[in-house]
Amino acid sequence: MVTPLKACAQAGVEQACEAYALVVLDWSPLHFGSHPSKGDRITLTNRRDLGYQLLTALCVSDRTGVPLSPLCLELNAADGVHSTRAGPADAEASSLDAVAPVLTEAADALAGCGKPAVFIIDREADSVGHYRAWDEAGHAFLVRADDDRRVRHEGAAVRLSVVVEQLREQDAFAQVREVEFQGKTHPQWVAETTIVLHRPARTHRVDPETGVAKHHNVAGRPLTLRLVVSEVRDRTSGQVLSRWLLLTNLPAWVDMTGVALWYYWRWRIESYHKLLKGAGQQPEAWQQETAAALARRLLVAAMACVVVWQLARDPRPEAEELRGVLVHLSGRQMKRGKAARGFTEPALLAGLGVLIPMLHLLQTHDPNDLRRLTETALPGLLTPPRC
Repeated sequence: MVTPLKACAQAGVEQACEAYALVVLDWSPLHFGSHPSKGDRITLTNRRDLGYQLLTALCVSDRTGVPLSPLCLELNAADGVHSTRAGPADAEASSLDAVAPVLTEAADALAGCGKPAVFIIDREADSVGHYRAWDEAGHAFLVRADDDRRVRHEGAAVRLSVVVEQLREQDAFAQVREVEFQGKTHPQWVAETTIVLHRPARTHRVDPETGVAKHHNVAGRPLTLRLVVSEVRDRTSGQVLSRWLLLTNLPAWVDMTGVALWYYWRWRIESYHKLLKGAGQQPEAWQQETAAALARRLLVAAMACVVVWQLARDPRPEAEELRGVLVHLSGRQMKRGKAARGFTEPALLAGLGVLIPMLHLLQTHDPNDLRRLTETALPGLLTPPRC
């Protein structure tokens, strides 16, 4: 069932990507605390919060940041991992351990496109051991790091926060573009340097014999990475509104301004999960009783999201007219004004959920018969009586 999604990603990469295919990874919980019929739920945030954990690898354009298609979906449940990967999907020791096979699956899916994948992950992937493993496997990555991470910089072992202050003192930041932050436009400033991850990796794994979690230090080779610091600053006061410390093994010819922009587009996967969970789909209300059945339905919903993205970008007049029809069917109010698009992806997806069953109905029922039945059974509904 994932084959059409991969085909859409491959076609999108060939048409919409310049040199790389961005692949954003993120986790999203599916809460089913009030569904006791689902016997394979796992504990999420606490013992009363039950459900499944969804891991998605979403392909995004490196040229415009538009989402193209999911490449891999994994649903973690009590009976194992239900994955779209071709190989076995065994439960890993940690959520980050489960990332490596997903990277391989996504890279293989895009291998024929001639544009290598760059994997973008938020701060939960800031792990020395995994950086080393991904680099040794040949995966290009871009990960947000923690300010307190200790690295070697210019011969000294310091925290990343100290490196940032050194860049500020050296006047290394440059204003590169305007970006939207919390509904307003602000300037983005970027600086770059090189750091070395020299410390041992520290794992936290449950001993299978004792069931007790233990810490272990794992020595590894020093890994040289680029540190790209991205700051969104207030236009008037210059105050830093948001700061990202980005570690990447991308080659130096990939400009730091592009690296910062690529990470800025990471929010696309959060928008995808929001679209997947709403817009008339509401998967957390689905009645499937197993994670396996739920995973199959999630693939259908993912394909619907891809169709909506393609329709949203279609410049043809027919596409514009259909967008208007779907917004009308969705019943949602749209923003007015010259800059307004006149539609949103959630509205298109909600309208599509009405249009498809309506078209199926018209295959078996004549519109005149439907009107006659309605007027007979519900008089005055279509044409209210005059008072």
